Amino acid sequence: MSDFATVLAFPPRALPVQHRRPAEALHLRRMRIEANDEELMLRYGRGDARAFELLYRRHRLPLYRFLLRQLGNAATAEELFQDLWMRVVNSRGRYEARAKFTSWVYAIAHNRLMDFYRGNGNASFLSHEESESVLEDLPAAEIAADLRLDRKRAVERLLVALGKLPDAQREAFLLQQESEMSIEEIAAATGVGPETAKSRLRYAVAKLRASLGKKS
Repeated sequence: MSDFATVLAFPPRALPVQHRRPAEALHLRRMRIEANDEELMLRYGRGDARAFELLYRRHRLPLYRFLLRQLGNAATAEELFQDLWMRVVNSRGRYEARAKFTSWVYAIAHNRLMDFYRGNGNASFLSHEESESVLEDLPAAEIAADLRLDRKRAVERLLVALGKLPDAQREAFLLQQESEMSIEEIAAATGVGPETAKSRLRYAVAKLRASLGKKS
């Protein structure tokens, strides 16, 4: 476990700069270019700690932002973030590339959030009504396309609007925005059908448009 302690000690922040031998640095650069996430996780399961380091670098910030924006509390987000990566570490010997790594790791994040909500008596995520009427059906290609706002000007308004969404809708939106996940990948990560995932995402976009003064 000591091989991973340094990585896990720096959840939302940058990893410390380390001096590497030229051959080691070249190996990491090649992995960064050539290896996909699934291959890196399989290499990690075979004992390659550097593969884990690269996976962590690739996904730490989107995962942390996802948890932070779901929970709205930095301390709790960091706690769940640490627990999430420890679960990845502990699953290294059992991992099989049956789905994309992002679907797998965000499913862990989703399940950890579910445990947290249940433990704190927050049932809104579990009882969310999918059938509420907000706006007419939106073309799939338009989902979130016009919500890429100028961050310097509108990020605070967007975060406030995100905080007002039902948990399930906010999760779908964050998965799509933070991790660029498809409808199918969102469905896999959250354990629902594609139509439910699409519905949640569209309702989220509709409500955000309304909150931000957008016309559908």
